[in-house]
Amino acid sequence: MTGDNEDRNCPVPSHVGIIMDGNGRWAAARGMPRGFGHKAGVDAVRKTVRAAAELGIQHVTLYAFSSENWARPAQEVRDLLGLMKLFITRDLAELCANGVRIRVIGDRQGLSADILGLVETAEIRSRDNSKLNLNIAFNYGGRDEIRRAFVKLAAQVVEQGLDPASISEADIGAALDTGAQPDPDLLIRTSGEMRLSNFMLWQAAYSEFVFLPCMWPDFDKSWLEQAIDEYSSRTRRYGGVHDAKDVAL
Repeated sequence: MTGDNEDRNCPVPSHVGIIMDGNGRWAAARGMPRGFGHKAGVDAVRKTVRAAAELGIQHVTLYAFSSENWARPAQEVRDLLGLMKLFITRDLAELCANGVRIRVIGDRQGLSADILGLVETAEIRSRDNSKLNLNIAFNYGGRDEIRRAFVKLAAQVVEQGLDPASISEADIGAALDTGAQPDPDLLIRTSGEMRLSNFMLWQAAYSEFVFLPCMWPDFDKSWLEQAIDEYSSRTRRYGGVHDAKDVAL
C-alpha cells in the first residue's frame, strides 16, 4: 500500500471492475462526434490504470467493448476497434515497464487476425508482470461468458466421466474468463446510469456498486478515490450478519 493510501486511511478493494460509460454524451455536449469521446475515453483509461497501481489495487477489469456493441453504426465500431489497437501498440511498453499484466477477456472467436495478434502479443509480453492485473473485457458479455464456462464444464463431464452433481461454484468460477482471480469487490459505473449491462454477472454476486455522475472521459484518480471512499464506508455481509445489532434488524 502506498504512502498516499496510508494518508487516506481507506481500505482498498483488491479487484475493481469499471463500466466505462458516457463517451458519446461527453462528446455530444461539446458538439463533437462520438469518436471524439471514445478517444478521450482512452486517455481516461491511462489515468485510471496509473491511479489504480498507485493506490495499491491489484486487479482492474475494464468493460471496453461488449458483444452487443457490434450492432452500433459501422463507423463507430471501426473507431472503437482502432482505439483498441492504438491503446495496445502505443501503451504496451509503458504498461509492461510499470509491472502491469494484461489479459483480454471475452469471446475471441471471430476476431480479426490483426486484433487477435495484438491481444496475444500483449498477453505474452506482460505475462510475468505482477504489480497490477489489467483485464480488458473485449467482445465480452456476462451471459456469454457463463455459457462458455458451462460448455467447458460439459466437455469435462463427457471427456472425463465426471458426475455433473460434483460441479461446484468454485469449478464454475475457475471456468470463467477471469479464472483464478478474485471476484470484484467494487463495481463502478460512470455517467449516472444504474445497471450492469451484462457485465461480470456471476462475479458481481457480492460486489459493492458505486454509480458516479461523471462521464467516462472525465474519470480520473479523484473519482476513483471517491468511489473507494464510498466502498470503504459500507459493511460487506455476504448474506450473513455483521454484529448483534444487525440481528435485531
